[in-house]
This record gives sequence, C-alpha cells and structure tokens, in this order.
Amino acid sequence: MIQRIVLPSTCASTLEDLELYDNLIKHIEGLEEFTEIRSLDLSYNKLKHIKDLSTLKKLDHVYFVQNRIAKIENLEELTNLVYLELGANRIREISGLETLTKLESLWLGQNKISELTGLSALTCLRTLSIQANRLTSLAGIESIPQITELYISDNQIPSLEPLAQNTKLEILDFQSNPISSLAGIEGLKELENVWASNCQVDSFQEIERALKDKEKLEEVYFEGNPVQRQGPVLYRNKVRLALPQVSKIDAAYVKAG
Repeated sequence: MIQRIVLPSTCASTLEDLELYDNLIKHIEGLEEFTEIRSLDLSYNKLKHIKDLSTLKKLDHVYFVQNRIAKIENLEELTNLVYLELGANRIREISGLETLTKLESLWLGQNKISELTGLSALTCLRTLSIQANRLTSLAGIESIPQITELYISDNQIPSLEPLAQNTKLEILDFQSNPISSLAGIEGLKELENVWASNCQVDSFQEIERALKDKEKLEEVYFEGNPVQRQGPVLYRNKVRLALPQVSKIDAAYVKAG
C-alpha cells in the first residue's frame, strides 16, 4: 500500500494518466511538475483536503471517491475539467465550482449535502449525481436547465415540481424518496428512463397522466411503490397498459402486443 506520492521526475513531461486508487495516501503532494496529467484517480485513499493541483491545468478527469474530503476546494484553476467524481466523502455543501465552466459530469453521491447550491455557473453540465445525501428539496435544480441525466435516489425529497424547467432530461432516477405525485415532469418530453422504485406512488392513473405522452420513454421502474405492492400479480400488465411505448419495466423486457 502506497502512503505517499513519489514519482520519477523523468516522467513529468509525458505522464498523462495517474491511477493510485485503493492506497493509504493522506496528502496530494509531489505532482506540481507533472503538468501533462489529464486524468487523476486517487479514489479509496485517506485524503482530507483537495490541494496542490493548481499547476495541473490540463486535468480533465478527477476521481476522488471514498476519501475523507469535507469541502470542495482549490479547483479554481482546473478550468479544463469535464468530469469530477467526489462520491462517498464528507462534503456538506456544493461550492468552489464557479470557474469549472467546461464541467459535464459531477458525481456527489454518498455525502452530507442538504441543498442544491453553487451550480448555476456550470452551463455545460449534463450529468448530476447526488444520490444518498440529505436533500429535502430540489430547489436550485432550475439553475441547470440543460442537464440530461439526474440521479437523486435515497434522499428525502417529497416533490418533483422543481424539475419543470429541466426539459432536456433523458434519465431521471428518484428511487427511495417520499414521492407520491409525478407533478413536475409533465413537460419533460425527452425522458427515456424513469427510475422510481421504492417511492410512494399509489395510482396507475398518475403514472399514465405524467408519462403516457413521453414518446421516447423506454424504461421505467416502479417496484416497491404502493401501486406494485397492492396488486403485484397484475402490476406489470397495468404499467404496460398505461405506458404502451415502454419496452422495459423493472429491468424486465416487455413482450410486444
């Protein structure tokens, strides 16, 4: 197990991809001269802080999964970042991203985030994952109307209504939230996948009302909702009748006709 980053300086002008995941590294250090690095993976280490990356201006992919990071910081100069993975850390607030205007994917699952803030500058963002956090509202999601994928499962979100302006969404995952109504997604005509397992939806009419006109919809998950638990034998057939355009229900393919 590696505890410190020690690299031969002879690699400084050629090293583009550095993976040191699943070690015992506590500090980001010794990388200042490795200015050609584009992809950096320090996942599954013991980092508490993001620092000493300002010279790595070519970085476009950063993976810091499963560390001990409490704050998003010191990324201001990494303006070429397109992919940032900070899942399974100790982050409480979305901040410090204002200069990352090329960022396309932001992964923040399994943190301690309670509000959707600090996103409005991310005009190229397409994918946001903020699963298993402490969200009680989607307020703020309207600041990134261009996103196409949103993963918000395992929170305490009661309403999808703030999504009304996110009309480019193609994948929407809100599993394991106390959501009983699909109000808010009526205008999301680009939806292809809706994952709503283990919520509180109790009406096939509600499913049909919100989703039947979504011509691109291919896959839905509603198992674990009252609509499934109250009549498991007929459930899948009722979903199929409500949404005839769908080819997959709860991971199982639907037979045509």
